[in-house]
Amino acid sequence: MSVSTAAAEQTVCSPLPVLGRDVTVPLVTGGEVTYAALDYAASAPALQRVWDDVAAYAPYYGSVHRGAGYLSQLSTDLFENARRTVAEFLDCRGDDQVVFTRSTTDSLNLLAATLPAGCQVFVFDTEHHASLLPWKDAQVTYLNAPRTPQEAVTALERALAARDPHGSALVCVTGASNVTGELWPVRELAAAAHAHGARIVLDAAQLAPHHPVSVRDLDVDWVAFSGHKLYAPFGSGVLAGRADWLREAEPYLAGGGASRKVTRRVDGGVHVEWHESAARHEAGSPNVIGAYSIASACKALTEAGFDTLVAREEQLIGAVRAGLAEVPEVRVLSLFGDDAPRVGVISFVVEGWNSSHFAAALSAEYGIGVRDGLFCAHPLVRTLLGSDPQTQGECGAPEAAPGEKSLNAIRVSFGAGTPDEHVERFVRAVKELVRDGAKWSYRTEDGRCVPAV
Repeated sequence: MSVSTAAAEQTVCSPLPVLGRDVTVPLVTGGEVTYAALDYAASAPALQRVWDDVAAYAPYYGSVHRGAGYLSQLSTDLFENARRTVAEFLDCRGDDQVVFTRSTTDSLNLLAATLPAGCQVFVFDTEHHASLLPWKDAQVTYLNAPRTPQEAVTALERALAARDPHGSALVCVTGASNVTGELWPVRELAAAAHAHGARIVLDAAQLAPHHPVSVRDLDVDWVAFSGHKLYAPFGSGVLAGRADWLREAEPYLAGGGASRKVTRRVDGGVHVEWHESAARHEAGSPNVIGAYSIASACKALTEAGFDTLVAREEQLIGAVRAGLAEVPEVRVLSLFGDDAPRVGVISFVVEGWNSSHFAAALSAEYGIGVRDGLFCAHPLVRTLLGSDPQTQGECGAPEAAPGEKSLNAIRVSFGAGTPDEHVERFVRAVKELVRDGAKWSYRTEDGRCVPAV
């Protein structure tokens, strides 16, 4: 069933206006085509609303928390109002803190720096590297990839039951996989964590742009996400949640803004009193435009209505999955099975094709931008592929013969700004490439597959 047919059966919203929706790109076969941005899981385009808000504020840009002038006070108010908007968007508890960071990776590294001494961390090896790797100074238990949501809960309960009950513990889990798009049982995992005296942080980088995230309803202790996946690509992220660990830890960065009072000691050193608010971990001049853009995106998504956005995205997901299912050579990657709820992120392999070659042909011959590789989730993709990618074939030849295992995968991802035509063009392109092969020659350059001149 095509997207247009599905849309006729259920009235849903049009795609939200985003920057770049009218950009055209050249094709190696001649002519130009409107670019189909289908790599939302890496970075989503800016909402037009976000861009307009930032452009309107830009002439009034000033220092934050630093000046007595009008523009400085205006910028400070805007920055702190952005913090309140994010707290409302996440349905935070009254005493939660919202810290602005650079990204999800930065947020989780910040939280890792605040862990109490001896804290035990539990994380599935299916996580994105942003939530898999920051815990190097903690005692980490890596849990194997589960094959059902219930298996994930059971594995976590078993691991937590075996831990030292006298120390602190933290569970880190994704809300939606950046590889398969599948939703994880966050509420159940949070209940398991709390039942065993542990806390939990939710990596919502892939969840927040697609579904509402409620700290209260999910009962998580912290949430981390990035602006550049939430249609606000201006270099900002968020860590929101309980204040105690954040307040008791040394500042993530030492410097102005994090310090409340600095005095000289008689021994020649300095004595510092650090802020206990979110400013404690926001040293230096903050990225006020990044924070404001996140707040603008939060408002835009809330006003559009997640029920409507989710309904439309499910139609797009259905169209892509139905189209790929018609190609026997395509295998869609999944942990939890075909019926698992998911967001608009789908990874797959094509029998007999090098994934880099296939992605390059989609771009060069059809104007479609997807991603290929291991998606900064190497253990998960290797598990799904059943391969150990130590070597990579040349892009001009298949990476694996029919029946052999692929070395990496192709990922298509979309969201609130994706037009129906982009999805329809993608499905058509996959079918044509598999049936007819590439129309152009390709070569490997710096590890990437590119069109040959």
